[in-house]
Amino acid sequence: MARQSPQRPDADEPELDESTASAAADEVDVDRPAADRALWDELRIDPVEIALPAGTGFTLRAYRAARELTPTDVAERDEDDPFLARRQVVEAEDVDEEVVILDEEFAALSAEEEEDDERPEGRRRPAAKAAEEKKAEDEADEDEDAAGDEEVPVFLSHRGRLLLFKTPESLVSFVRSGAPNDLSQLDSWNELSERVEPADIAPLDEDTYELDLVVENLRGGHDTWDPTLLIEAGEVARDLAYALRLPAVLDMLSAGSSLDDLDEALRASVNGGIGAFLGRRRLKKIGAQTASLGWRTIVGKISAVVDWRD
Repeated sequence: MARQSPQRPDADEPELDESTASAAADEVDVDRPAADRALWDELRIDPVEIALPAGTGFTLRAYRAARELTPTDVAERDEDDPFLARRQVVEAEDVDEEVVILDEEFAALSAEEEEDDERPEGRRRPAAKAAEEKKAEDEADEDEDAAGDEEVPVFLSHRGRLLLFKTPESLVSFVRSGAPNDLSQLDSWNELSERVEPADIAPLDEDTYELDLVVENLRGGHDTWDPTLLIEAGEVARDLAYALRLPAVLDMLSAGSSLDDLDEALRASVNGGIGAFLGRRRLKKIGAQTASLGWRTIVGKISAVVDWRD
């Protein structure tokens, strides 16, 4: 059979140049209806998409006051941790040291109280000092109350493992199944399980994270670093570390750490003005190898606590 030549446009139909074709494509994108956000805004839960080296999956995330949440139970997860025994030894040593310190402080306090009792009435510690101590205690209580009111992240997780689903359909099926998970403690969970549809699992751009690209991007050197990619990766890594109880990851991203310095410099570099100039100068001083190795560790620790669901 002879090969047919490709059809040419009719003379009456002008060819679309690149700019016209691009405009037409943009028009198609504009006409495409956006996902309905009413359900998520009402229930204060959001679909999230996370890409890891092992694949890309969907999950759910919410923010609630810390006092309203029961942290995920990591006891079973830590039993499978090959480094658990070593960590238990370290923790035991820390506990013993803390007990000794508390014993010493208690003995000193008891001796001080006995000394006060033996002093004449006019030479005992003034009431003003006791008032200051009471004030300090009250302020500590207020700090605890404020911490309880702070909104913290909680994910669709169970026993310290993040549940990631490869399709919206499998995620919705799980939500409707009534299977135990950490989001089921929310007062809006039952309503979500009754109303959610696969079409609703459409994460916003700001809820889509590409952790699989972070290490490679950092390895490329300062000139290739993608601020948006890296800043968003830091945000979701902090959320996951808090919600899944990964103290090592929280430490690596804590204030004053090298990766936190990287995050601050990236944020400054995209803010414009003199701050952007200073931010870019700070980035030049951050070692690409150190940053990539640090993030490789973080991505590895997060990947290790993912429970993939088809």
